Amino acid sequence: MVHDEIKAVLFDLGDTILEFGKVNTTKAFLEGARVTHAFLKAQGQPVACFSWYFFRNLVRLRTKHLIANLLRQDFDSLEVLKAVGARLGVRLSHEQWEQFAWLWYEPLARCARIEEDLPQTLDTLKRMGLKLGIVSNTFLNRASLERHLRLLGLQDFFPVQLYSYEFHVRKPSTEFFRIAVDKIGAPAGSILFVGDRIDNDIQPALETGMRAALKEAYTNQGKKVPPEALRIRRLAELPALVERINATKAQTTSTQT
Repeated sequence: MVHDEIKAVLFDLGDTILEFGKVNTTKAFLEGARVTHAFLKAQGQPVACFSWYFFRNLVRLRTKHLIANLLRQDFDSLEVLKAVGARLGVRLSHEQWEQFAWLWYEPLARCARIEEDLPQTLDTLKRMGLKLGIVSNTFLNRASLERHLRLLGLQDFFPVQLYSYEFHVRKPSTEFFRIAVDKIGAPAGSILFVGDRIDNDIQPALETGMRAALKEAYTNQGKKVPPEALRIRRLAELPALVERINATKAQTTSTQT
């Protein structure tokens, strides 16, 4: 594959931009259940006792997650929560449902960390003329993820955000990466994909014709890294990496002409 100068950078979300690490998801789910149950009661909605409410949502989401893994197609968790709520007789406005979804996600969001200088890093990449985007496997609703990014001061850096539940495919399908190529509006050979998973991020990005940078994370410790992959410890290394790649490409092109 012949690569051009880098004109766009696409990022995975979890453990790349947002560093969750090894999270106790059961604890976060339980907290989300308590907060959303209280929210529904405060809105005067007909909710069952907490244990039944918790159980119904847990079973429904886990069932959908199992099916999604079998079909390799993600689902919209908000629509699942709405369906459970509808059976209980819950009626909320669009804005209230989005708040409801955020309250489920917020305990998990609090576990996430970002590099202290990430806004500056992204601003530097943007001022270098690079297009930036996110390509993520997730069943979390876009409204919650965008709200999280907004709270962190990151939302405006990513005009392109592709979340798998909105499509019929997910990573590591190269079709999802080709969709990302089309959405970001740059040739595959001019895109750098940054992620923490070798199987879901790095390998399919390389197969699609992109460059790929593996960010150091617990998800790839001790695993064999493709020789073509670049490696970084922190996202702050990206501006210098892109400058070095583009300078080398420009020099090679000059020599060939």
